[in-house]
Amino acid sequence: MMQSSDDSGYVISYMMLRKATGIIGIALPVVLVAGKILLESPGIQSSISSYYYTVMRDVFVGSLCAIAVFLMSYKGPGKNDDLAGNLACIFALGVALFPTEPALDPTPHEKLVGTVHYMFSAAFFSMLAYFCLGLFRRTSPDRKPTPRKLLRNKVYKICGYTIIFCIVMIGMVSQLSEGSPVKQLSPVFWFESLAIWAFGWSWFTKGEGILKDL
Repeated sequence: MMQSSDDSGYVISYMMLRKATGIIGIALPVVLVAGKILLESPGIQSSISSYYYTVMRDVFVGSLCAIAVFLMSYKGPGKNDDLAGNLACIFALGVALFPTEPALDPTPHEKLVGTVHYMFSAAFFSMLAYFCLGLFRRTSPDRKPTPRKLLRNKVYKICGYTIIFCIVMIGMVSQLSEGSPVKQLSPVFWFESLAIWAFGWSWFTKGEGILKDL
């Protein structure tokens, strides 16, 4: 059965949304670092979320809100797809609207908000891993996966396990004392960036930015 021109337009729109989501994720860490260096001062923040307290606050919050909107618009073949997209949207908004606690002398209220931020962050990254390892790798039971689909599934698998690895590592390095030499290298920032890049590439691939079926 041939697709109508209207249906084709919808498919293109969904693919563009997925690619846009991926591009924002891939670009976000680079833009935050470069923007702060150019507009404020050199150096890398301790985490992606810490850019909330820099001149790049609006870029950080705006990017997460844009990702949240794109995630809410995600449609798939089952109810799990819609539910996952809606939950991921809520978690992304939570990360944006409940900032991490400031590095210096946080108040009890700021500590409480920071705890909520960490909870939303963990839930958000976990949902992104679920997209990669669960939803994106599915194939219609009445169709044999194409060679390109099998390659895309490998990308999703690598991205999903990368996100999980980063979640675990962030939890581990967060337990280190502030005086630890490892903390001086901003490990949370790098693991968060790696997780966000994995998220970005998985969605860019899902939008057929790469490895599109021939």
